Parts: sequence; structure tokens; C-alpha cells
Amino acid sequence: QLQLVESGGGLVQPGGSLRLSCAASGFTLDYYAIGWFRQAPGKEREGVSCISRSFGTTYYADSVKGRFTISRDNAKNTVFLQMNSLKPEDTAVYYCAADRGPLGPSSWYSAARYDYWGQGTQVTVSS
Repeated sequence: QLQLVESGGGLVQPGGSLRLSCAASGFTLDYYAIGWFRQAPGKEREGVSCISRSFGTTYYADSVKGRFTISRDNAKNTVFLQMNSLKPEDTAVYYCAADRGPLGPSSWYSAARYDYWGQGTQVTVSS
């Protein structure tokens, strides 16, 4: 059974850091593009970052560029999202998702493209 499990969320003060993990079971992550999305209360789910399946090309939303870094560890079958300089507006449930198809700069942020989703992990940035 194909499964994605996120972890690493929590409560952090503004300016702090968290590292989210997305662990896969039942399939090999490096054959998939992996995206991170987030959804705050009352808002639509938005794309945060993505790492492509072939060359590891990375994409970021403008709101997180320079603060967040996505990476892949194939040996651990895990994708990470390092989040630095966190702001209160980063508060949301964060989801990882996997897509078998090629994704590019105009498609990575479309949630409908992704085939598999994790259950989400809460990130709260507050003093």
C-alpha cells in the first residue's frame, strides 16, 4: 500500500526553524515528484515547494523563497522541508504529495496534479 507520512511539525516562535519529513512506504520516492502544500484555516491549499522526479529541480512559492529548502534523501526514501525564519503567516497544516508525471514551473503548485497525499502535520508559529 502506497503511503506518505509527514512528521516534524510543532509550535515554534517567530524567527525559529522546523524541519518537516515526508516518508514514503510502498513505493520509491525518487520516481515521483514530491510537493509540499499547506492549508491555513479558512484558506485554500497552496503549493509551498516541489522537487522533481528526474533531476531534482526545486520550485518554491514566492512567499517562502529564501527561507525554505526542499531536499530528498533517496536512501531513506524521505523528502525534507527545512523551514527557517518562520513567520506567523506560515501557520498551517502542511501536507506532502507525490506525482508520477513530469512537473514544471507552471504545474508543480496545482494540487489536482498529485496522486498520493499524506495526512498532514500542524505547524504553528506564535510567540
